[in-house]
Amino acid sequence: MMADDDKPHKDEPMIRDDLQAPPSGAPKGPITDTMQKPLVKRFYKTASVSDAAPYHVLLDGRAVKTPAKRPLALPTEAAARAIADEWNAQDATINPATMPLTRFANTAIDAVSETADAVAADIVAYAGRDLLCYRADTPAELSHAQAAKWDPVLHWAAKTCDARFIVVAGIMPVDQPENALDAIASALKPHDAFRLTALHVMTTLTGSALLALAHANGAIAADDAWAAAHVDEDYQTALWGFDEEAASRRAARGQEFAAASRFLTLIG
Repeated sequence: MMADDDKPHKDEPMIRDDLQAPPSGAPKGPITDTMQKPLVKRFYKTASVSDAAPYHVLLDGRAVKTPAKRPLALPTEAAARAIADEWNAQDATINPATMPLTRFANTAIDAVSETADAVAADIVAYAGRDLLCYRADTPAELSHAQAAKWDPVLHWAAKTCDARFIVVAGIMPVDQPENALDAIASALKPHDAFRLTALHVMTTLTGSALLALAHANGAIAADDAWAAAHVDEDYQTALWGFDEEAASRRAARGQEFAAASRFLTLIG
């Protein structure tokens, strides 16, 4: 249980650190908190949304605050209602693992809003070593599968963003043209914290800023982007068989990717 000093103020229901991202300077990875913490008892009856923009999430009619004591306010009503739905879906305890949209919103408001340029630079850094640029020479079946899934995204980047990337065989790092990385940096502007949060999550989960950007711009569906990120893994599975533990990890990460994709759509 929370100590009395930790309880939400009657006018300001608080979201605990369970639903906040790691602080700035944390190791690279999806910018959401995955640490296991004791679950908080549900302390409200109903979650709802304010009538006007920015759209505040309300618990029993009172505005929710993030862990940094900022309003949990969203730029679109659709996003706020989806987050309210997550709160309404909680049972006797509040389980952050079932509230990805809330976690993304907290991250955007409390963390990314303060470090937007650094988050954008991290996405560009992923593009500098993007998954799609490193190909297998052999076997031919794998290299053909990579080309089929990855070349359309590279062509999209070249045509839409004027970003032309070097593709190499093997895994030795190659420095990408500076103008290609500058083009990706431009594609991330303006630095909206909500959009950057979703893009960073999708980038780190796939290892590809190009897949994340192509999906964000409607060039590839979420399921196709996720499948493209796992061409190598699917080939190995076809060759050596199914690994239940690996499949479970992939499914969990896939749910996070899908949630980030939905968050991106909801915020418009």
